[in-house]
Amino acid sequence: MEQENLNDILKARREKLDNLIAMGKNPFEIVKFDKDAYAQVIKDNYDEYADKKVRIAGRLISKRVMGKASFGHVLDGTGSIQLYVSRDSLGEENYAEFKKYDIGDIVGVEGVVFTTKMGEISIHAEKMVLLSKSLLPLPEKFHGLTNTDLRYRQRYVDLIANPEVKETFVMRSRIISAIRSFLDGEGFVEVDTPILNTIAGGASARPFITHHNTLDIDMYMRIAPELYLKRLIVGGFEKVYEMGRLFRNEGMDPKHNPEFTTVELYEAYTDYHHMMDLTERLFEHIALTTKGTTEIEYQGTPISLARPWKKMSMVEAVKEFTGIDFDATDDVEALKKQAESVGVGLADNLTWGKLLYEVFDQKVEEHLVQPTFILDYPVEVSPLAKRKPTDNRLTERFEFFITSREMGNAFSELNDPIDQKARFMAQVAERENGDDEAQMMDEDYVNALMYGLPPTGGLGIGVDRLVMLFTDQFSIRDVLLFPTMKPNK
Repeated sequence: MEQENLNDILKARREKLDNLIAMGKNPFEIVKFDKDAYAQVIKDNYDEYADKKVRIAGRLISKRVMGKASFGHVLDGTGSIQLYVSRDSLGEENYAEFKKYDIGDIVGVEGVVFTTKMGEISIHAEKMVLLSKSLLPLPEKFHGLTNTDLRYRQRYVDLIANPEVKETFVMRSRIISAIRSFLDGEGFVEVDTPILNTIAGGASARPFITHHNTLDIDMYMRIAPELYLKRLIVGGFEKVYEMGRLFRNEGMDPKHNPEFTTVELYEAYTDYHHMMDLTERLFEHIALTTKGTTEIEYQGTPISLARPWKKMSMVEAVKEFTGIDFDATDDVEALKKQAESVGVGLADNLTWGKLLYEVFDQKVEEHLVQPTFILDYPVEVSPLAKRKPTDNRLTERFEFFITSREMGNAFSELNDPIDQKARFMAQVAERENGDDEAQMMDEDYVNALMYGLPPTGGLGIGVDRLVMLFTDQFSIRDVLLFPTMKPNK
């Protein structure tokens, strides 16, 4: 819409508002409208509503004036329904006011439900009131609005133009409720831990930094709640979880947003094998609760969430998809040559473990379409996980992948305070060498471990990616109501 035309529309709508105010009919002074019906409910239960008077309210999304009678559609929180508006039923004055309504205005309607000759369920309006004046026009051809930049920046317009978008976020709410109901049923206690931290711990990520004026110290938006949740296990909680926002000052793409939602849970006296079982049962519960089946489709690919899921160690997965056998040799230079021969880009000074992880990360993830647990990560990339008793190069850690995306991460939690401090120190050394994603030293967490952390299993799941899976959305921005956007100039 050209600026000149837009200015004319804005002027005309403002004049309509001024005229209403002058007549003592300022719509913004109306404080409530007692509605007793919803558009989709009426249409789904027509036999119950036929020939009965109802009161609905919503946004006027179409209007067709035809002399003494007109048609329109009102969109409410459930859907849209047609209005039949006649001068005889509404009265001369009110009908004249209706004809001045604009697309986008919020209206309250009282009338009788009936079916038109064309077979469309409608409301024959007997009373109408303007509840809010829309001073900005909806985008041209707003039905099916496809400008993704506009949709993400102005989600309120997107929800008006594409009512089906709301279903994604209704499903998101149902998924979150299903997660909570499952964990509550398993005896977990939901807790809250700080979002402002003096140490950015619990994950390897670049944090957002802010400043606390009263304390005059820099603080970090949390990158993970893990270290606080495990402090609670030390303190005597045996099953805890937290669902909430994390903040990582990293790149943005269809799988990443700087702020995102996770659920993290910890259970005492168990290990990562139990976390695998818990993961399978959780996803089965979500699928059956929200979809009624464990067989779903994502971007045209059938996905089976039925138990049991495939399990592979990282070494096995790398061997299967690249042919490189990390169990055959500890010779890092020989392994680097093999990795480079299959197209893996490598940094300098890689250890056996970091090389294994790089090959997996670059060449294996893309093959993990069906639910797959990848077990036994190298210790260098798992500073909070317990070592495998049978191979000290590896840890009792898994990540699970669906649709070639990492969906969650779990450990048998490291509870040896001496080993934990040594690993923190190794991370600090990496940080001093320029790795701003390496973890910081958390002396208080080490102190907590000194009191004794029982054997513990922990699991973290990315809620946004989970929602993407169950709502068949390719981009994380389509499951966030207000994704992070670069400001318009």
